[in-house]
Amino acid sequence: MSENKKPNVWEGFKAFLLRGNVIDLAVAVVIGAAFTNVVNSVVKGVINPLVGAFGTKNLDAYSSCLKGPCSFDAKTGTATSGIPIMWGTVLSATLTFLITAAVVYFLMVMPMSKYLARQADRKAAKEGAQEVIEVSELEVLKEIRDALVAQRGLGTGPRTERE
Repeated sequence: MSENKKPNVWEGFKAFLLRGNVIDLAVAVVIGAAFTNVVNSVVKGVINPLVGAFGTKNLDAYSSCLKGPCSFDAKTGTATSGIPIMWGTVLSATLTFLITAAVVYFLMVMPMSKYLARQADRKAAKEGAQEVIEVSELEVLKEIRDALVAQRGLGTGPRTERE
């Protein structure tokens, strides 16, 4: 009697980790985290001061008071009275997102799309050329067949597709 060897949990986990998709995803997460730090630095070091040229250098300081006069604790930065709407923080996060999306699109997505389109065009051209070669070979073989039939005198003319 033979035993059915069940896969070990460790072996299954190891196979899962060593699949290409998991490793690619892990690399993407690490690169994404590093890229986020670069974009955050650009927003805080370049964009915020440019926007701050019209007001304060820190976009987080832009806020409006929804109810009553707003006052903030100097040490913690939290509101002690009133209801502040911190729209500067939202603006900063939006700028970070837009810059990240633009860089990812223009430096990664668009070139990869062009590359894949060129590969598809090359493949289609290669398949088209192969089809033309196969059709021309078929025509040549039909002509050879018809010539052989005519030489033997077995037929009265070229054969049709139905014969």
